[in-house]
Amino acid sequence: MLGLILTVLVVGLIAGAVARLLVPGKQHLSILGTIVLGVVGSLVGGFLGYVLFHKDAGDGFLQPAGLIGSIIGAVIVLLVWIRASSSSSSHRTARV
Repeated sequence: MLGLILTVLVVGLIAGAVARLLVPGKQHLSILGTIVLGVVGSLVGGFLGYVLFHKDAGDGFLQPAGLIGSIIGAVIVLLVWIRASSSSSSHRTARV
């Protein structure tokens, strides 16, 4: 169980860091935020992979395709987060 948690955290850190490198602009995220981004991205990537290819963890937990899916999912989550935070900040400045 501890190995699974450490694997999820390491994959989350890698996927989150690569996603932050791929998305242009500055993202104000801490290391913990980057890990959370990667873990949520892994869930999104895993869901999309299952929907598209009907593969799951029973086919092997740690696969290169899983890491790529985690990065793609993290990029999607990061873009949605940037879009949501920029639209909410524009609403705040419009009211002033």
